Parts: sequence; C-alpha cells; structure tokens
Amino acid sequence: MHPDETAEQQPTATRPDPPSAEATSGERRIGRHRAPERPRRGTRAALTSTPARVALAGGVTCCLGLLAFAGAQGDRQPQPVGEVLADRAADDRRADRSLERAASPLAVPVTPVPATPGPAATRRTAPKPTKPTRPARPRPVAGLTQAQMDNAKVIVDVGVELGVPRRGLVVAVATAIQESDLYNLASDVLPESYDHPHQGSGSDHDSVGLFQQRPSSGWGTVAELMRPAYAARAFYSALAEVPGWRDLSLTAAAQAVQVSAFPDAYAPHEGRATTVVGALT
Repeated sequence: MHPDETAEQQPTATRPDPPSAEATSGERRIGRHRAPERPRRGTRAALTSTPARVALAGGVTCCLGLLAFAGAQGDRQPQPVGEVLADRAADDRRADRSLERAASPLAVPVTPVPATPGPAATRRTAPKPTKPTRPARPRPVAGLTQAQMDNAKVIVDVGVELGVPRRGLVVAVATAIQESDLYNLASDVLPESYDHPHQGSGSDHDSVGLFQQRPSSGWGTVAELMRPAYAARAFYSALAEVPGWRDLSLTAAAQAVQVSAFPDAYAPHEGRATTVVGALT
C-alpha cells in the first residue's frame, strides 16, 4: 500500500476460494492434474499387490496337489521292497536297451547259437547191422547152365583159398565136367544121399557129388561129399599128393586122383575148363 493512499483506495487482495470437493476429485481423475496416490501400508497392501497374488495362487495349487497325492497314496497298499528293487532293475535294463538302440541304430542283430549238448546229453545209438551183400552169380560161359556155373565157381573159389595154381584149377573143373557134368548128384545106391541138396542122381556104385567120390573108398561121409566145397577140397588134397602133377598132362593128373576106368575121357574138357576158370578168376 502506498502511504498516501487510504485504506479504502487501496485495492483489496482477493484470496482464491478453496477448491470444492468435486473439483478436487475431478482433478485427481483427469489429465496431468491427477493427484498421486498414497502408498498403502501394512499386510493388506502387500497381499493386494500383483506379485503377491501370483505367488499366493501358486502356493494354494501346490497344497491342493499334495493333499490329492497324499489321499491317493493312502488308498494304495504299500509295495514290498523286493518288488520295488525288481521294478527299478527292470526300468534300468529297459533304459540301457533304449540307449543301446539309440547309439547304434544300424547294429546287426546277433543270432543266438544253440548250446552244444555235453557228453551226458549225447545219446549213442548202436549201428544197425548190415546184411551181408550176396555176391553176384557168375554169368555162364562155355555153354554151361547157371547151376553148372555156380558149381564151377565153388570149385575155383576153394582152389584159390588153398593157393592152388591156375593149372590145378583147370584140372579140377575138367574132372568135374567129366564125372558129373558139373551137377551135384545123389546116388540110387545110397538113398540117404537124397536127404541132402542135390541136382540129379547117378547109379555108378556109391559115387556121389561133383567128383563122384565114393564113401567106401575113404573120401568122406555121404553128408560131407554132398557138399560141393568139401568135395572140391578133397580133390585138391589128393592132387597135391601126386608127385610132379604140375608137369603132367591134364588127363594124367586127373586120372592119378580119380583112378577112372576111362582115363582118356578128361582131355576133351580142357578147353571148356580153361574158359570157365578164366571167367571166374
């Protein structure tokens, strides 16, 4: 105020009216005149913040899950320790196999080799007996029948077994051709000779068999002389006792053994006998 001015002349200072409640609340809500909010204090302010609300919701969910798991475990029977260990071992094996397959996808599967049975498991079976093979019958030669050729083979086989030389084989076969025509003959004089295998009969005294040997002269029994192998052996034994028979003619050698009434009858059979021996040796 100027000192010369009176109180009435001096302008009166006007004090602004206090803002009304509506203006105050409007300023807080609109624009940059919004009044800052005061921070909330205490437990209520902490619980109403956004991080606290998230943490609280998570904790509640976890508690509810634990309660449900505890209820389920309470209803289940406790598993024995042995079964638990077995299950864990099986899980470990499955995990190992899974790792092996993952590590080597191109691995070739190994085929298990069957175990070889030991000596106790091996069963030995006795070999089946084999039937002796029957030698083929010789093919007839020199106009002989099969029966004649079979008898000639017996004579030759016995001579080979005894080590008789080829000349002696020819002498024996030629003698049998002359005496019995290479047939094993029985005798009408000896009825018992018919009790043995035979291929005909003769009537020259008591002579029997391939070589017409007489039991009464000491050649052997009827049963023995009716066997072709025995008769051939008896002939070779007598031929071996003839001195120098290898150097004799066929007729002389055969007659020295047989003492026949027809000594020259053996010579004509030398060619056929030679053919037969050649076919059998």
